[in-house]
Amino acid sequence: MIQRFRYKFIAISTAALLFVILTIVGSICTLTYYQSHQEIERVLTILVNNDGQIPRKGIRTTDNSQPQFSREGLHQYRYFAVLVDNKNQVTEVQDDHIATVTPQDARAMTDRLVRRKVHSGQLLYRGVNYAYKIRNKNGEKVIVFLDESLLMARTRSLMHTGLILGIIVLVLYTIVLTLYSRRAIRPIIEAEQRQKEFITNASHELKTPLTVISANNEMQEIINGENEWTTSTKQQVTRLTKLINNLVSLARMQEQPTLTMLPVNVSQIAGDVASSFKSVISTKQKQFNVQIDEGLVANADENTLRELLNILLDNANKYCDPQGEIDFTVSSSNHSKNIVITIANSYKDGKSLDAKKFFNRFYRVDESHTQGKKAGFGIGLSMAQYIVKQFKGKITAKYTNGKLAFIVTLKEVGK
Repeated sequence: MIQRFRYKFIAISTAALLFVILTIVGSICTLTYYQSHQEIERVLTILVNNDGQIPRKGIRTTDNSQPQFSREGLHQYRYFAVLVDNKNQVTEVQDDHIATVTPQDARAMTDRLVRRKVHSGQLLYRGVNYAYKIRNKNGEKVIVFLDESLLMARTRSLMHTGLILGIIVLVLYTIVLTLYSRRAIRPIIEAEQRQKEFITNASHELKTPLTVISANNEMQEIINGENEWTTSTKQQVTRLTKLINNLVSLARMQEQPTLTMLPVNVSQIAGDVASSFKSVISTKQKQFNVQIDEGLVANADENTLRELLNILLDNANKYCDPQGEIDFTVSSSNHSKNIVITIANSYKDGKSLDAKKFFNRFYRVDESHTQGKKAGFGIGLSMAQYIVKQFKGKITAKYTNGKLAFIVTLKEVGK
């Protein structure tokens, strides 16, 4: 359990860091990409407003947060301009600021834009992305094309660098966390160990005085005869002994390593357990309905599976209404490759129950903690849930049609 908690701690911590890294890197990349497109838009606006030429003076914007362009600064961009008359015929190509585009290429790209009838956007030509902007002037058009390669290369480089650094940080963090995770959860390990030692030691310490009390009570009955006080003392000793044994069983179950899972015949085991409970239930004048499909096999530990069924049937018998019904069904699911074990009992006061609390340790339906026939310790269902988790199955509780039902789902083998 501690090892699983350690792995979960590492996984959650790494996932949290991964989320933070992706958020930071993603935000930086998105902002850089946005700023690059804003820069392209501003450069195109300056050039198209000056008929495709660099203005004699740098253009200053009123927004001080934006970069100011100088003549030298505008020379770093690769662009060309095309002048088109009112008949959509190219009259001039200004390609002094680009070396990879010929006048023929410029005319071909212009023809594609004229057909588009869109005043700004992007154009892919021979594997290169060009941003363009069109300005109408006295019936003619000025079209400026800007090669985005340099600006986008910067953006991609920043994105790659951010991702690589993020991966390196994540790997280093995971390595360091793995090395020091045991130290980080040491207080939890020590607390868990002290809890187990306390349960084990307390059980041994309590059994001795219980044995003495039981012996003294028997001697009292021999000398003075049995009466209501000795009977009550005997019942309380039995009750406390059972509680101690349950606590020790739960502690030992959690100390065990992973169970050896082998294919077991669930139908046969369920039949054996049902037979052992038949007489116990019938003496209480309750109806026991058993329906078990043959040949159902699941990966489980045989003894632990018997313990699981015993816990659930004992719970059903304990909380079943007088002259009520207990249903024990083992069948194959029609919708999935699972074995479904259902143990239900009549319980007329079950509508107000909170099924989510049934598996909490020490939770009991009888909240008054009286010592009547429904008295229990609230440990059995917690043990059942732990066993089902070991089997990699699922257990749920629900109240329907006047019955309280516990449903166990196990993966069927060979289906």
